[in-house]
Amino acid sequence: FFIFHHLPLTATKPTMRFNRLALGAAAVLGLCSVPVIYADDAAAATASDDAAAAYLPPEGAESYKFDAEVDKMLDIVINSLYTNKDVFLRELISNASDALDKVRFLSVTKPELLQDKEELEVRIEYDEDNKTLTIRDSGIGMNKEDLTKNLGTVARSGTTKFMEGLGDGTADISQIGQFGVGFYSAFLVADRVTVASKHPDDTVQYVWESTDGHDAFYIAEDPRGNTLGRGTEITLHLKEDAEEYASPYKLRTLAKHYSEFVTHPLHLRTTSKEMVDVEEEEEAAAADADADTDEEKKEEEQTGDDEDDIEVSDEDAETEKSKKQKEVTTYSWEELNTEQAIWTRSKEEITDDDYQGFWKVVNKQANENATAWSHFDAEGNINFKSLVYLPSEIPPQLLQGNMDEYRGGLKLYVRKVLISDEFDLMPRYLSFIRGVIDSDDLPLNVNRETLQESKIIKIIKKKLVRKVVEMIRKLAIDSEKKSKGDEDEAETKEAEIDADGNVIEVDDEDDDEPNKYIQWYKKFAPSLKMGVIEDDANRGKLSKLLRFHSSKTDGEDDFVSFEQYVGRMKEWQDEIYFFAGQSEEEMEASHFMDKFKEKGVEVLYFTDPIDEYMVQNLRDFDGKKLTAITKEGIKFKDEDEDLVKRREKYYQKQFKPLTKWLNKLYGPNVMRVAISKRLGRAPAIVSSSEYGHSANMERIMRAQAFTHGANDAMMQAMRIVEINPRHPFVHKLLNACPKEDDDVVTDDTKDAAMMLYDMALMSGGFPIADNAGYSERMTRVLKTMLDVSDVNLADEVDPPEEEDEPEDVDTDDLDGLNMDDFDMDSLDLGEEDI
Repeated sequence: FFIFHHLPLTATKPTMRFNRLALGAAAVLGLCSVPVIYADDAAAATASDDAAAAYLPPEGAESYKFDAEVDKMLDIVINSLYTNKDVFLRELISNASDALDKVRFLSVTKPELLQDKEELEVRIEYDEDNKTLTIRDSGIGMNKEDLTKNLGTVARSGTTKFMEGLGDGTADISQIGQFGVGFYSAFLVADRVTVASKHPDDTVQYVWESTDGHDAFYIAEDPRGNTLGRGTEITLHLKEDAEEYASPYKLRTLAKHYSEFVTHPLHLRTTSKEMVDVEEEEEAAAADADADTDEEKKEEEQTGDDEDDIEVSDEDAETEKSKKQKEVTTYSWEELNTEQAIWTRSKEEITDDDYQGFWKVVNKQANENATAWSHFDAEGNINFKSLVYLPSEIPPQLLQGNMDEYRGGLKLYVRKVLISDEFDLMPRYLSFIRGVIDSDDLPLNVNRETLQESKIIKIIKKKLVRKVVEMIRKLAIDSEKKSKGDEDEAETKEAEIDADGNVIEVDDEDDDEPNKYIQWYKKFAPSLKMGVIEDDANRGKLSKLLRFHSSKTDGEDDFVSFEQYVGRMKEWQDEIYFFAGQSEEEMEASHFMDKFKEKGVEVLYFTDPIDEYMVQNLRDFDGKKLTAITKEGIKFKDEDEDLVKRREKYYQKQFKPLTKWLNKLYGPNVMRVAISKRLGRAPAIVSSSEYGHSANMERIMRAQAFTHGANDAMMQAMRIVEINPRHPFVHKLLNACPKEDDDVVTDDTKDAAMMLYDMALMSGGFPIADNAGYSERMTRVLKTMLDVSDVNLADEVDPPEEEDEPEDVDTDDLDGLNMDDFDMDSLDLGEEDI
C-alpha cells in the first residue's frame, strides 16, 4: 500500500487548533492530577466568553497574550488520558466503527452512499519491513474541511455531541464519525500519522499528515487518486520502541481483547511465506500458451517419444523430479470479531444454549457450563446493558484463598468497545462473577484510574450487586422448589404391583437430581459469608442465602437455612444456637452437645474459619440472637426457673471450698471456676466468656501466618472452668480439697485436679496449657498403673559379634514347582539363543 512520505509544495499548512475547554483541561492537568475535562459542552464555552467580557482589567494595565506550545499541550492531553499505549488500536477501531455507523444510518434515506463500496468493514494491515500499521474503514469519510476541522482541533468528539443531543432532541447525524481525543492516541506509538479519506459527496480523496512533536499538520490531494471509494485510511509510522505493533500476533491479541464485539466485521491481513516449485509455474505458463496447439502434433510427438523410449534408472528419475523452489509471500484476511454481542439482543430471542455458548466465550473454558445468569437492561439516570454469569467451578485463585490477587471477571464496554477488564465493578466477595457491562453513558477516552472514581461507575456497581444477589436468591428458591416438588411427587407416586401382588421396587436414582443451589453453595459459601461481613447494605439479603449443616441434618447435601431453623425452633426457644469447630464429627461428640441432644434442640454447625468472623457482624437473624453453645450463660427456658435458681444456690454453697481452691490452683490460666448447669456425662469442661473469643477463634487467630508482634493475651480466650456438681470425680475432689487455707493437700489430689483441668481443656477445644506438667502427671499415673517403683533405665546390652550370614529365602511359595510346569515346546529358541 501507499505510504505518504512527503506532501507537495502546494499543500496547505493550517495551524493546529485547540478547543477552549481542551486547553483549559490541559493546563489544569499540568498543575494537578484532577480528572480530564472534555470539550463537548459549547454552552460552557459561551458562559466563559460572557464572564471574560464582563471582566474589567486594572486601570493602566498592559494586555499580553499567553504563548502556548501546541506540541507540548497535545502531549499533556494524550499522556494524561492514556496510561497504556495498547489502547491506541481500540481508539482507532472505535472511530472507524462510528464512521461506519454514520454511513449506515445515512444510507437508509440515501442508498447511493453505498454505491462505491457496499461493504461496511474495518481492515487492518501491517508492514514489518517499513514498520507501518494501517487501519482502513469504509465509513462516511471526510472531505478537506472535515479533515481541517476534526483533526485540527484536539478533543473535538462528534459522537459524544451526538449522544448528548439524543437526550435533548438536538442530535445532528453529521456529528457521528468525527474524531475526538482518541485519534491522537496514535501518537503514543507513531512519530508520523498519515490519514487518507474520501467522502462520498466529494470527488477528491485527500491526505492529512502530521508528525509527533510539531504544532502543524498538512493537507493535500491524494496523488494516488481515489483508492478508497469511500472511507478513511490511517497509516501509522511506528516509533522504534513500538515496532511490536507491526506483528500479527500483537495486533490479533489487542483487537480481540478490545474490539471483539464491535458491530462491523474486523479483518486483519496476515502474511505467510511458503516454498513453491519454480518449474511447476513455468510448466503451467507453457500449458496456457500451447492451449491451441494442434492435436495431431501432440500425437506425433507422443509417438516419437514412444519409439525413442529409453529406460531411465530410479536415480535419473529422482533427478528429473527434483525441481528448484523459491519463497513466495501470500496474503490472507482473518476475521477477528466472529462472536456476537448477545447482550444487545432481546432475552426472548436467546436460548439457553446461546447463553451457555457465550459463557464459554467469556470464561474461556469450553468444558464448563454456567450455573445461572442474569441478562438485564438498567434504566434511569444511568443506562446500561449487562449479562452476568454465576460460575459452577471455583477459580484457582479463590481455591487457594488468594482473594486479593484475584482479577475480577467483568468486562466494561462502551458501545461494544472494551474499556477495561480490570475495573472493580464487583465487591471482593463477588469477584468470581463473570460477564459484560455495556454503557453508552461512559466516556471512551479516559484513563482507568479516573473512571474508577467516576460517579457513573459507582452507580453501575451498586445496581450490579443488587442484580447478582437477586440472581443467587432466585437460584436458591427455584432449586428448593424443584427439590420439594420431587419429594412430593415421590410421596404421591403409586406403587407398582406385579401379577402376584408383590410391590415392584423402582430404582429412582436417575431421577434424584441434587439441589443445584446446594451444589454451588458448597463451593462458594465462604464468599457469601465474606459479603455478610463487608456489605452492610446487603447483609440481610445475604444472610438468607446461607446454608449450614446442623445436629438434625442428615447427609452431605442436607443443609438448613436460618429461615428454616427459625421455623422449627422450640416454642420456648428465642435464640439460634450454633457450634463453631473444626469438624462435625468432633462437635457431634462434644460434651457441649449433651444438654441440647437431651432436649432435642437443633444446633447449627459452623465449620468454615470465616464463620467466626461472620457472627461478629451478624448478631441476630429475624430478631433471634445467634448464641454460641461454647460460651457461658446458656439457659433453657423450658425449665422451672425457680427450681434452677434454688439448685444453683445450693451447689454454689456446697462446692464453695472446691471452687475457691481450684481458682487458686489454676491461677491466671482461667478466668474463674463455676458450677455448670448443662453438663451431663463430663466431670468438667472449659467454656468461654460470653463476650470473648471461643476456643475455635483462638485456634484460628494463632494460625495466622503473617501475624506481627501479636500479644498472646489478645488472642487467648477468657476461659471458664465449669465443673459438674453431680459427677463422682467432682465429689471426690470436694472431699479431698482443703477446707481452710492452711490445710495440707496431697500430691495425688493436686494431680487429680490438674488432670481434671487438662480433660476440661481438651473437651472445650483448647490445647493443653502446660505440656511438660501434663507429661509428668501422666508418667506418675503410668507408674501407678504398671506398678513401677522407679523409672531408671536398664543397662545397655553389648551383644557378641557375629559372622555375616545370607538372608533366609522364603521357599514356601516354591513348593511343588518343577520343569513340567513350564511349556517348553511353545518357546521358539534358535541356535543362537541356546
